[in-house]
Amino acid sequence: MVNATKGLFISCDIPMAQFIISLNASLPASQRFIIHILDSTHLFVQPQVAVMIRSAISEFRDQNSYEKPA
Repeated sequence: MVNATKGLFISCDIPMAQFIISLNASLPASQRFIIHILDSTHLFVQPQVAVMIRSAISEFRDQNSYEKPA
């Protein structure tokens, strides 16, 4: 018998994958969204968390970007 799960495939570099994995680990067990870690640059996650992941990445990038002083 075949089991199928609907999800979102994420392909990214290793540091971003580690960020998403740590974001997942920081949540309570009932809210974790990673279905399967395929390899170091590919993740399979629940489809409803796409917006949350994008906003967390955007916030992370904003915190870690350099702005030249005026």
